[in-house]
Amino acid sequence: MNTVPLSQLSSESGDDSRRDRYANQGDTSEVTPVFALKQLVARLYREQHKIQDLLSSLGFALRSFNNLNQFLELIPLMATRVTDSDGSALVLLKPNGQVKLEQLHCQDNLQGIDIRKAIESATLKVKDATAKSAALVSSESEQFDLEEASGVEKGLALLDAQVSRCLGSDIHLFGTAILVKQMERGRLYVFSRDAEYTWTETRQKLVRLVADQTAVAIANDELTVELRKKERLDRELEIGAEIQQRLLPRQCPQIPGIKLAARCQPANRVGGDYYDFIPTHYVPLNKTEEANDQNSPVTSARGRWGIVIGDVMGKGVPAGLIMTMTRGMLRAEVLNGHTPGRILQHLNQVMFADLENSHRFVTLFYSEYDLQTGILAYSNAAHNPPMWWQASSNSVRRLDTSGMLIGLDVNSQYEEGQVQLAAGDTIIYYTDGFTEAANPNGERFDEENLMQVFQKACQNCQEPQAILEYLFDQVQQFIGQGNRNADDMTLVVMRVNGCKN
Repeated sequence: MNTVPLSQLSSESGDDSRRDRYANQGDTSEVTPVFALKQLVARLYREQHKIQDLLSSLGFALRSFNNLNQFLELIPLMATRVTDSDGSALVLLKPNGQVKLEQLHCQDNLQGIDIRKAIESATLKVKDATAKSAALVSSESEQFDLEEASGVEKGLALLDAQVSRCLGSDIHLFGTAILVKQMERGRLYVFSRDAEYTWTETRQKLVRLVADQTAVAIANDELTVELRKKERLDRELEIGAEIQQRLLPRQCPQIPGIKLAARCQPANRVGGDYYDFIPTHYVPLNKTEEANDQNSPVTSARGRWGIVIGDVMGKGVPAGLIMTMTRGMLRAEVLNGHTPGRILQHLNQVMFADLENSHRFVTLFYSEYDLQTGILAYSNAAHNPPMWWQASSNSVRRLDTSGMLIGLDVNSQYEEGQVQLAAGDTIIYYTDGFTEAANPNGERFDEENLMQVFQKACQNCQEPQAILEYLFDQVQQFIGQGNRNADDMTLVVMRVNGCKN
């Protein structure tokens, strides 16, 4: 019996073996050979159309089926019919490295039971051999990778040998690889017990064609799964971005004596920048105003307002989660009535363990504006120092104090500073997305440029919102219209109208 070894291809010319049977009939009459030739041509024509119909049906199933398992059920059947064999088996390599008989088709049900037992026995032997090999190699080297390509190839080669041995020498067997992205993901075996059956080149090509269709179906299914995961993640990100935007102030409060404008422009849908306006305590102005407007932020905070800006190291969902945690803890600390430096010290102590575990840090600038005196007290935890434009001198200076990142050292101390603000004075709180913004040449917008455009904006704009729009426009022109900054950008503008005495 001429069994084709799995490790090599048949060298036959590709003519179907049935053609040799007709040629060797030995009929010497003049009519019979012509009649036989016509029969042969007609049969080849019918077989050709049958194969075309089967492959067309397989292609239609590939386009139409949404369930991979439904498509895989057709593969052994199609491989059997296009090759006129007795049966076919589809064996796949699972992501966990196990080899499994996925589908089996056999013309003879009784024979199919024996075939199934033989192939399942072969896969079990491969599984045991692979496990022992992996254990041996991993004990010798900690860098052993079970997904290493050579290990997969050895496992499948061992599978070929085991399947051939279990099926026996009386079966004509041919196997071909299922390749997905140039990686072997299994085998398609086709077999026949017919003593005169031969694996011609044409039949081998047909088996490979069916195997390629199988690989396409597997790849498409994996892409579909990845797409669904991405869609689910996108939806979760949208929800996260929506929640984060709601946690940021929806509008600036109306505070007597000052005007505010603010904008947070994240680089991704969820960012790590944070700003807030926090009333330090609630005291109604008088009973009449309490009755008429007791929920108004304008009248509810009479003494001081906290103005804060921060930046979590990193971007995306992790930074957004830490930003949310920072907001809640800071608001709780502010209500305790401590000074800015003490508030940052307590915040650092409370958040230290969580930030240390996440390997992230937070920069934060916290200030409190006294509505009665016009004094701004502040403390800085390694954030970009805000800029203060003094209207009287047309000069810009930085507001800074020494202090370490939140989450870097549990025993950090934070210095405090204060300035007396006058009518027309303007302060901008910003994150490093402004100063780190880069143009196509790789140049940074830096602090010096920001200081210059800020001074110009204060000279020419009366409203904080106009100053904010001008600064954002200047940065956008610097990085190029249509380009998006790689980092989150947040800006808060505060302009003093006059102190309320």
